[in-house]
Amino acid sequence: MSKMLSFDNVELYYDHVYALKGVSVELHEGEIVALIGANGAGKSSILRAITGLQKIRSGSITYLGERLDVSPAAAIVRRGIAMVPEGRRVFPLMSVRDNLMMGAFTRSDKAGIARSLESILTRFPRLRERYSQQASTLSGVNSR
Repeated sequence: MSKMLSFDNVELYYDHVYALKGVSVELHEGEIVALIGANGAGKSSILRAITGLQKIRSGSITYLGERLDVSPAAAIVRRGIAMVPEGRRVFPLMSVRDNLMMGAFTRSDKAGIARSLESILTRFPRLRERYSQQASTLSGVNSR
């Protein structure tokens, strides 16, 4: 399996407080990976570093052999890397369809977008049933 993502001796701070200290990880194509740990262990910090939402102080992050940590967050999203925050948050005044389409905001391949959307609706048939429904009316939604 080829290496997809590499964290090499990454250090990340919030002000003067260490969030990550010397973290090194390699992820390979085809792997399924879970970040597990206590509150404050650095799980979200790792994801924020990968997505460019928090700049690292030292070390490097590479994706498919190219440095990721030097790219702005918008460029990282265009590469297909994003973080979905916890909390069941949606754009409450938009439809289910429009919320799903936000995931394709940076894409221009209409046929590919249609395939991705169909894949999601097949995997989650309840979303197809509620496709035109305002997202804030879905059960379990936290619209804050």
